[in-house]
Amino acid sequence: QSQIVESGGGLVQPGGSLRLSCSASGFTLESYAIGWFRQAPGKEREGVSCISHTGGNTNYADSVKGRFTISRDNAKNTVYLQMNSLKPEDTAVYYCAARLFGVVTGPILVSKYDYWGQGTQVTVSS
Repeated sequence: QSQIVESGGGLVQPGGSLRLSCSASGFTLESYAIGWFRQAPGKEREGVSCISHTGGNTNYADSVKGRFTISRDNAKNTVYLQMNSLKPEDTAVYYCAARLFGVVTGPILVSKYDYWGQGTQVTVSS
């Protein structure tokens, strides 16, 4: 069964860091653009960052620019989201999503992605 799995979430203090991982079983991610999204309680799911299938192009939401870094290691079939200088408003469930050979310019929209993981909780609190 093909699936996407996120990991690496947890509880961290403001100013701290976490690295999320997105991996796949049953298929390889190397042909897919990958997006990271998040959804806080009572809010819509929003795009955080995305990366092209080669890793050559990336895109970030304004709210995370300069703090988050997306990367991928296709040999390990994994995409990462390094999150630094975390703030309480970063608290959300973070989702990884895949889009076959997708373009990563422009808004990071939920509707552009076809395959989704179950999410991992990130809580930023003192």
